[in-house]
Amino acid sequence: MAIEWDVPIEMDDGIVLRADVYRPLASGRYPVIMTYGPYGKGLSFQEGYQTAWELMAARYPDALEGSSNLYQAWEVADPEKWVPDGYVVVRVDSRGAGRSPGVIDHFSQRETLDYYQCIEWAGVQPWSNGKVGLNGISYYGANQWLVAAMQPPHLAAICPWEGFSDGYRESTFHGGILCTFGKNWQEIQVKSVQHGRGEGAPRSRVTGKRVCGDETLGEAQLKANRAEISGRATDHRFDDDFYAQRRARLDQVTVPVLSAANWGGQGLHLRGNVEGFVQAGSRQKWLELHGGEHWTLFYARYGVNLQKQFFGHYLKGEDNGWGQRPPVLLNVRHVDKFVERAESEWPLARTQWTRMHLDLARRALAGEAGQAPATAAFDAMGEGMRFMSAPFERETEITGPLACKLFVSSSTNDADIFLVLGLYDPQGREVVFQGALDPHTPVAQGWLRASHRELDPARSAPWRPFHAHQRQQPLEPGKPVELDVEIWPTSIVVPAGWTIGLTVRGKDYEYEGAAARLSNVKFPMKGCGPFLHDDPDDRPPSVFGGRTTLHSDAQRLPYLLVPVIPPR
Repeated sequence: MAIEWDVPIEMDDGIVLRADVYRPLASGRYPVIMTYGPYGKGLSFQEGYQTAWELMAARYPDALEGSSNLYQAWEVADPEKWVPDGYVVVRVDSRGAGRSPGVIDHFSQRETLDYYQCIEWAGVQPWSNGKVGLNGISYYGANQWLVAAMQPPHLAAICPWEGFSDGYRESTFHGGILCTFGKNWQEIQVKSVQHGRGEGAPRSRVTGKRVCGDETLGEAQLKANRAEISGRATDHRFDDDFYAQRRARLDQVTVPVLSAANWGGQGLHLRGNVEGFVQAGSRQKWLELHGGEHWTLFYARYGVNLQKQFFGHYLKGEDNGWGQRPPVLLNVRHVDKFVERAESEWPLARTQWTRMHLDLARRALAGEAGQAPATAAFDAMGEGMRFMSAPFERETEITGPLACKLFVSSSTNDADIFLVLGLYDPQGREVVFQGALDPHTPVAQGWLRASHRELDPARSAPWRPFHAHQRQQPLEPGKPVELDVEIWPTSIVVPAGWTIGLTVRGKDYEYEGAAARLSNVKFPMKGCGPFLHDDPDDRPPSVFGGRTTLHSDAQRLPYLLVPVIPPR
């Protein structure tokens, strides 16, 4: 490869961002694969994310094959796997991060405009064929939706891999409940590679340069040069203009899209990719859903081949069969494997939307609704209660979005509802799965703060209630209210004789076994990974520490809506 380090890209306000450019040795014009983000382009995957690298190396050795792995970096394409196929790989340090100066303001209009200008810069370079494709995981996926909606003329295709497209609902507040992931993420993964760390930052294993630039700024200046994630949550508790400005206008995304989501990405890496696919304005769009750790398949042979077929078609004009692919590629989850299957739409048209009624007296998921009045109460910040199905008579596939209708009262003026869908073997033991981060992830989860129960009727569907999050509607203590709770999509084939259970609880799910650790996650992972809802200011015991009561009678019929998929 020909490699150019720290290539300057000047923005309209005079700030100069820095990019590394990897390109074929032969002169010519090639399509571009670009990423733009805050993780420090010079920080190696192996050093910055050691445990994640070791897991990938052990479980997906093909991810390391065909490369020296010298240029591997977190959540971006390996140039050694792309440049030989006739691509130019461009990695840009976003404003204020790595070797690019300025103020970090995640997903702001300024940051998105920077990305737009980087795309347009790449589109007119002498080594470019004028077609730029965007690729990358998580942050590098989420910002693709934003910039694609601006329709840069040289943008030809995007592949957001396990990102998100609605920062309020999918990252900062789940059902109106604050998620503390963002604050901890910024502390560990962003501040550590902020531009200006200078002497205190690691050096690139390839160039020897300081990952965070050559200047060393004081802590006060570093703080002034970043917008704090924690302040966003404090100042913007509802879905206001702040989030609107940082939300992708998906109907304006018109370039070809390959959106890849993770069944185990509850809390960040799932809903946004599904909603992005559904809502994108492009006529050429595909949705892929898989399992496993959220970074591994992107680098593995499966993911690279998928990406290359997509980009080969749209950036090179290859007649490689991509255009004939059905719009949806599912990796249907079984207890011990995944089975690939193509589909034509989302949700699947043949879905049998099945109501499993909550029998409060028997703690059961029942086929018929009970008419007799019943209540069931639990500590509002406690373990809650579980409603179990009967053993399934035959193998049954559940694939798609879920929803739950509840009737809830509180001893205070609010309550937080955490829903967990679990799978249980014939002995009653819960079976968990490798999630995007946590290795002990349940089948599906959903969240809702009762005072945020107001729906947006124009955007709601029976299988995906859409909450407005525009105002607070306090509860009257002891008086039931109707809640429609969104449960993020899932896929599980339930074996004959097994059961599913819905747990209604007042705090985050916790796996009963040992916790797990990743070097880029602040605390041990106990079932939800880093996507926790434990901020004491957001959930004061005086409001959320009372008693929560579920209600049912002839007029109030709580149920879980389940997407059962019949065999073809």
